[in-house]
Amino acid sequence: MHIDGNCFKDEFGRTLTLRGVNLGGSSKVPHSPNGATYIRDGFFDHRNLSFVGRPFPLQEADEHFSRLKAWGLTFIRFLVTWEAIEHAGPGLYDRDYLEYIRAVVEKAAEYGIQMFIDPHQDVWSRFSGGDGAPGWTFELVGLDIKNFQVTGAAFTHQMHGDPLPQMIWSTNATKLAAATMFTLFFGGRDFAPKTVIDGESTQEFLQRHYINAIKELALFIKDLPNVVGFDTMNEPVEGYIGMEDLNKRFTTIEKGFVPTPFQSMQLGSGISLELEIWERGIRGPRVVGKQVLNPDNKRAWLEGFDPIWKINGVWNTDSSGEPLLLNPEYFAAVNGRQVNFNQDYYIPFNNRFAKAVREIKTDYMIFIERGFRSVGPVWGKDDADNIVYAPHWYDPVVLVMKSFNRWINFDRGKNTLLFGPRRITKSFSRQLARPKDHALTQMGDVPTLIGEVGIAYDLDNKKAYQTGDFSAQINAFDRTLRALEENLHHFTLWNYTADNTNARGDMWNDEDLSIFSRDQQKDPENIHSGGRALEAVVRPYPLATAGEPLKIRFDIKKKEFEFRFRHDPAVKAPTVMFVPLYQYPEGCRIEVTKGEYDLNMIKQTLTYLPDTAYCEHVIRLIPG
Repeated sequence: MHIDGNCFKDEFGRTLTLRGVNLGGSSKVPHSPNGATYIRDGFFDHRNLSFVGRPFPLQEADEHFSRLKAWGLTFIRFLVTWEAIEHAGPGLYDRDYLEYIRAVVEKAAEYGIQMFIDPHQDVWSRFSGGDGAPGWTFELVGLDIKNFQVTGAAFTHQMHGDPLPQMIWSTNATKLAAATMFTLFFGGRDFAPKTVIDGESTQEFLQRHYINAIKELALFIKDLPNVVGFDTMNEPVEGYIGMEDLNKRFTTIEKGFVPTPFQSMQLGSGISLELEIWERGIRGPRVVGKQVLNPDNKRAWLEGFDPIWKINGVWNTDSSGEPLLLNPEYFAAVNGRQVNFNQDYYIPFNNRFAKAVREIKTDYMIFIERGFRSVGPVWGKDDADNIVYAPHWYDPVVLVMKSFNRWINFDRGKNTLLFGPRRITKSFSRQLARPKDHALTQMGDVPTLIGEVGIAYDLDNKKAYQTGDFSAQINAFDRTLRALEENLHHFTLWNYTADNTNARGDMWNDEDLSIFSRDQQKDPENIHSGGRALEAVVRPYPLATAGEPLKIRFDIKKKEFEFRFRHDPAVKAPTVMFVPLYQYPEGCRIEVTKGEYDLNMIKQTLTYLPDTAYCEHVIRLIPG
């Protein structure tokens, strides 16, 4: 596989269509001790743990990879975390984990599964409500992970307990712990010059250790041909960088308490504050009450450490001891020049990452995302080549409200409500056209792959788990997948969690988006058993096209599929389609424009050699 313009192509010059999945959801938490149990005991012992067994025990690999192949999901975004590699301390790598990952990747190759490695994080770390970075990263800058919850520096499931408010984990992106760490990681040299680690700027120290940890993994797998590249970082967060007023609330979603950055800094320094409590509904955010935070005046900083942003001149106290914000625009400019997160910090990091992993293997593809508050980066001719734009997209109502509504939805790009099924469908297609437009106009027309896209399965208070009726999930997923197909997108679904359960979902922050669950697996001998909403998920598609794909359309009710492409006579190899047995257990009738074809339902493939007298070709699959 290689990049050719805005396409992925194989060694025969055929255009590839990539369909796959993120593996897996529980890779965010340790396997031993079980980080998915959500108990407080042992949560803060962040060095004595192991991620060996994530995404699944090695003895289960054949089961899971054979299932993914049967479903046509043969391109994987493979999750690892910085913590999994370097949890014991700076420069101390978990060799057992690295060897385990190599064994899993080798097993995937036996099933013809290719992948790129995703160094995954959400809101920095498990200890700030997400996953990713080791706990020692906080300690080195003086943050006390044991006091994050009481000071409002982070909202964690382990300390809050059940039930966890829906999607509240994402609000940690703008709370003190995660916002501080991301600001130091991307811009510590500019914004925290008085804070150093072992004589280095926080930016240099943190980036160096992060990249070296991923390089260590690359060394273990560099000879495995089914690894095509690396994502640089999942869903990078800007931290405070670019915020124009530290007295203004910034959040990903209005849930729970939403302090301003200055309020977060005060709370973390031991000051008690009363804050509004927010809730988000389909009509927008609203205040539902008030709460006094940090009533016992705890500090988010370790003994002997002063607050970083106080040291670096963001705020101080006046003569009476009252907190005083010295510069509300502190993170908006450096030396009088307005900063741009993408151009000044994110792109340089990506270039550094790309250069480092390509010291291990020169032809690795680099998958680039975008920040929480940012549009995608603007790529220059001097920036890293051989890149893929890999942003994420979710149906916002299904994800946040955990309910499927045919009649009402939301366009996040335009910040407008959508009414009516037809308008929603058209809007989804327009929304999913934006990433390709950005890749074309701002990144040099590079390939686009939607790195995460999926639906929550625990809709309507987990109703389907009691009734067995997943029709809402099927309809929700089909609506999204039709929009992806209309834009001819490559994508990796979020997600496949091998140990998903009805009670704990994907084993992290009560998310439940896995296309597979043990609790729905009634017949272990049936490869499809345990799959969820497969009527929508398992779809025909072109694996390799001798030319340019023009149209992909699948009707899940009629199970009729249409593929249209423009043939390239220079490509001599045939076009190959994935034809799933799941959709066509009795086989199917084939209609083609003109050419020779062979349907092999054992391999689930249709091979088509077009008549070169025709430019455009159509392949139709019809049950029967």
